[in-house]
Amino acid sequence: MPSIPLGGGYGPMGAPGTPPGVPPMGPGGGTGGGGKGWLWGLGGAVVASAVWAGVLFATGGFDGSEAEADLAGYRYTTNLCGSTDSQAFKDSGYEQKDESGSTSNPQHSSSENPALDSMTCNIDFEPSGASSSDYSSVWLYTTASLHKKTDPGPEFEAQYRAYEDQKTSTYSYRVSPVRGLGEEAYVVRQESKSSTSNTGAYVILAVRDGWMTYQSTWSEYVSTSSSASAKTPEEATEMLKKSAKATLEKMKG
Repeated sequence: MPSIPLGGGYGPMGAPGTPPGVPPMGPGGGTGGGGKGWLWGLGGAVVASAVWAGVLFATGGFDGSEAEADLAGYRYTTNLCGSTDSQAFKDSGYEQKDESGSTSNPQHSSSENPALDSMTCNIDFEPSGASSSDYSSVWLYTTASLHKKTDPGPEFEAQYRAYEDQKTSTYSYRVSPVRGLGEEAYVVRQESKSSTSNTGAYVILAVRDGWMTYQSTWSEYVSTSSSASAKTPEEATEMLKKSAKATLEKMKG
């Protein structure tokens, strides 16, 4: 998840470093003579400075510190696949594909940084008992991020609601809130406008818990000539929810 930039600057009024609301100071400022104008400006500056100092103390900006990251107990791991729970998919008739050649399955990557820790895991599946003549593409891609400098909360929902504006002549997206996972969670389902038989599902489950964000994506395509049938978006959603609940618990261990 991209980090969310913090706002900054005071706008067009005043020079950089000047708190907003401070009147200009100097000889002749204000009305009624230089002395009174200067005193009025000084008084206004004192009041504005006191208010501004209060804001800085409240936000932690007075001493240059930032809000403490709320990681909700989640920990960084170099191998997210070790925490990714796949039991829900096995129970639904899928098995992990065997490694072939130089390609490893599952695949994982990670990056630890003072501002943001990122972890990914990709697992290739296939329907249990699929024959060599069957063609199917089934994978689960999971990412988790620990935001240590910026709160992802204010923009989290908007990032996924944006899918609703991505429409084509063949498909659209539907975004729905999900209860029981983290502080907030959403599911994004790709919906086909075709009336043909179901040959696949593309579903995203996103969870935010404190300053931790998690996303798991289920992508499946099964050829019409295959003996196996693809899961519906609703079935894929249930698998993702079960996997996410177990995975998030392991990430805290």
